Amino acid sequence: MDVLLSVNNREQFFTLPVLPKEFKIQSGMKNETVDTISQGEIKLIGMKNLRSITLQSFFPNHDYSFLRDGECKGQYKAWDYVNMIEEWKNRRVPIRMIISDMPDHLGNMACSIENFEYGQQDGTGDIYYTLTLSEFKFIQLEQKEV
Repeated sequence: MDVLLSVNNREQFFTLPVLPKEFKIQSGMKNETVDTISQGEIKLIGMKNLRSITLQSFFPNHDYSFLRDGECKGQYKAWDYVNMIEEWKNRRVPIRMIISDMPDHLGNMACSIENFEYGQQDGTGDIYYTLTLSEFKFIQLEQKEV
């Protein structure tokens, strides 16, 4: 399995060098509960919520043997990954996350960066991070002639 993050149709991209220990995609619904006079409480099934995912791992400062063999192996140092994500935040553009080994409709989604927390913790120079992404839907408006 690999997790690839990219922006603007792979203008910039990287594969996570160290996979998160685990991840869970949150996929909820906007259901509503309504009180009625004759039937009491009933449930109305709403639309899907935007999916979200939180990735926790670290960007390595050294060439460890367990790093992923992605296209970017050895190309970036720990702070390069951080700078790239910070730059993407500043550009205010959606990014794409692709998780291999998952069906495309689940593991390939445009995302917005909701939160990015990072820092050093053990003196190795590795940068530990928590990256929270939320699904981004491109708005497609239908044009009508008046």
